[in-house]
Amino acid sequence: MWVIPPEQNAEFVCQMEAVLDVYKRPLDPKNPVVCLDESPKQLVSETRKPIITSDGRTLYDYEYKREGAAEVYMCFEPLAGKRYITVTDDHTMVQWAKIVSDLVLNKYPNAEKITLVQDNLSAHKPFAMYKIFEPQKAREILNKLEFVFTPKHGSWLNMAEIEIGVLKRQGLKNRVASKKELIDQVQQFQQQRNSQIKKVNWQFTTDDARVKLKRLYPIIEQVNLS
Repeated sequence: MWVIPPEQNAEFVCQMEAVLDVYKRPLDPKNPVVCLDESPKQLVSETRKPIITSDGRTLYDYEYKREGAAEVYMCFEPLAGKRYITVTDDHTMVQWAKIVSDLVLNKYPNAEKITLVQDNLSAHKPFAMYKIFEPQKAREILNKLEFVFTPKHGSWLNMAEIEIGVLKRQGLKNRVASKKELIDQVQQFQQQRNSQIKKVNWQFTTDDARVKLKRLYPIIEQVNLS
């Protein structure tokens, strides 16, 4: 559900413009822009066998059995058309640190600096690196990261959220019974999208925001600086 941000919100527009500035950058393998988002997935199994109709549609009974839940992490480099999706048991601070450190150490080992666009959630804290690495290693990882946070009520600015939406519509069945089944579906989606180099053509700019979202910008107070 999209929440409308308050009008005349200086904090919102400041963070929004910071994100939009990042999205203006050209593709640079040494300094990639990666968007990160996560989403829960309820695992459910069927209590009755689904019916396949003559036209190929699958009809499910309304009853189902809950099999727990999993978390889907999406790391998406929109200009390169690459996404790295990980299924985990939770979305804790430590889990976030594992996902992000993997970007630095394994996914982009030759990058000079990774700009990471993400929501400003309580689990997205840089100090979590110190919970899983020795101080020298934690600082080494953090020095290769630039964190850019979307504003509160502005998660629509995160292109990883867009890609998660595509995953849910095109890559996942309505009912997934187990974590293994979820991983299999996610990997298939990732392989297909990456092989097709599916990108996001982001068009919304700061100039657009200052016109279309003018109501969000504060009314400038006249201040005598003399």
